[in-house]
Amino acid sequence: MAESAFAERSDGSEEKVSGAEVIAQALKTQDVEYVFGIVGIPVTEIAVAAQKLGIRYVGMRNEQAACYAASAVGYLTGRPGVCLVVSGPGLIHALGGMANANVNCWPLIVIGGSSERRQETMGAFQEFPQVEACRLYCKFSARPSSIETIPSIIEKAVRSSIYGRPGPCYVDIPADFVNFQVNVNSIKYMECCLPPPVSMAETSAVYMAASVLRNAKRPLLIIGKGAAYSRAEEAIRKLVGQCKLPFLPTPMGKGVVPDNHPNCVSAARSRALQFADVIVLFGARLNWILHFGLPPRYQPDVKFIQVDICAEELGNNVKPAVSLLGDINAVTKQLLEQFDKTPWQYPAESSWWQTLREKMESNEAASKELASQKSLPMNYYTVFYQVQEQLPRDCFVVSEGANTMDIGRTVIQNYLPRHRLDAGTFGTMGVGLGFAIAAAIVARDRNPGKRVICVEGDSAFGFSGMEVETICRYNLPIVLLVVNNNGIYQGFDADTWKEMLKFGDATEVAPPVCLLPNSHYEQVMTAFGGKGYFVETPEELQKSLRESLADTTKPSLINIMIEPQATRKAQDFHWLTRSNM
Repeated sequence: MAESAFAERSDGSEEKVSGAEVIAQALKTQDVEYVFGIVGIPVTEIAVAAQKLGIRYVGMRNEQAACYAASAVGYLTGRPGVCLVVSGPGLIHALGGMANANVNCWPLIVIGGSSERRQETMGAFQEFPQVEACRLYCKFSARPSSIETIPSIIEKAVRSSIYGRPGPCYVDIPADFVNFQVNVNSIKYMECCLPPPVSMAETSAVYMAASVLRNAKRPLLIIGKGAAYSRAEEAIRKLVGQCKLPFLPTPMGKGVVPDNHPNCVSAARSRALQFADVIVLFGARLNWILHFGLPPRYQPDVKFIQVDICAEELGNNVKPAVSLLGDINAVTKQLLEQFDKTPWQYPAESSWWQTLREKMESNEAASKELASQKSLPMNYYTVFYQVQEQLPRDCFVVSEGANTMDIGRTVIQNYLPRHRLDAGTFGTMGVGLGFAIAAAIVARDRNPGKRVICVEGDSAFGFSGMEVETICRYNLPIVLLVVNNNGIYQGFDADTWKEMLKFGDATEVAPPVCLLPNSHYEQVMTAFGGKGYFVETPEELQKSLRESLADTTKPSLINIMIEPQATRKAQDFHWLTRSNM
């Protein structure tokens, strides 16, 4: 057992400790570094106690954003962040972040205050069945039966969040526990849980997978965020380079192998998926992002080799040719051993490579043609090519929105793993500023000077825009880019908006996708002391971004006006199975 941080009094009498202090010490003992939340009755004392022990507390403006931030810390560090919320509505607001972490498979601890035990069923202040409600979103949801059991419950929550498939866990704290005092010697703190045990695939399955890959005529590796989370970048980069295989990253798998690697076929995504005959999935699931692994996006007889930490994931939607159950990094090393024993390379002169390269060149040329257009307002491609030219290679890129996120993913490159955060598997809007805050806090501690660039659609920004105050309060040098097309997917220019309103009230005539034209979101940033820019031309964008990146003392928001009807280039397939419009 780990020793308590609390000692006996100097007069020999027994020291007392509050429930809040026990919670804080239990978190500290489990190597929890960051707490995000909104304090109030009954959890304020928990945040104060955590700060006294050196745990970072970041006060947010909405529990959803706090939960998004805490979950991003789990993904970036491998150790769960904590979201601290008040009872009832406070917890309910956090459920969105818990659901997002659950679907993304990110470790997270939510600690929620709840009504006093003696007032249960009496209609207590903000009374709500919190433990039961959270079970739908969690791997583990529990209320300690006493203050003495808090350390063991927190240890189990932390351990459950990182063992197996990572995910969120919930710990419920009755209000009367927070300030209640118990003898310090009655508290036994659990030793810090060890990192997850590393599991490896069966040797025979690894041999079979290597054999299937050697016989492929049109192979493809798909690198998911599970590979990023497992720190598999070194092994996967070696596999790609040694076997000369084409690879395709999922949105948050970007950077495990750098996007500018010659074997990256992101620019021919649809072609690669549609015609590959053997596909290796490294921590990527055959869900909507990968079109379920089914025709017409894939060949009917395509062979999948699934590598996943979760046994229940193997065989979802398609029957894999080979299943490799285990840690992505460990299993990739097992595959490398097979290719070290019997070296093999996929031929660079194959017709498959020729097909992919031709499509890549065609798509890249189309994107550059759109980016080179001189007409105003700008389009997405003009904006993102201008941004890409100036971004530091080691920056974190946070992105959310519809076209903003999807088009930005194809242009803005990542060179390092776990350096892209976006709407993720759950397609959650509103994550951007919480993710950016988490990345900036982690970067400040681990990589001082590393920048965070948050690229938002104007609609996406609206979900969590007040977190700009949080960014300014903690003086996080985040650069926010709001790509503003006056709407959700598309909007109208100011003149069209005024003409439309001549025919009736906006509730009657304005399409549901429209937002107010030319909104000055940059003034939200200047209102709290940061720098704001309103830009309409490539030259203004270049200048404002250059100034924002040069200033490491203040956050910035660049409000970028684009053509309201701008969209992406023609697609072989829509990103979703069905078009949104």
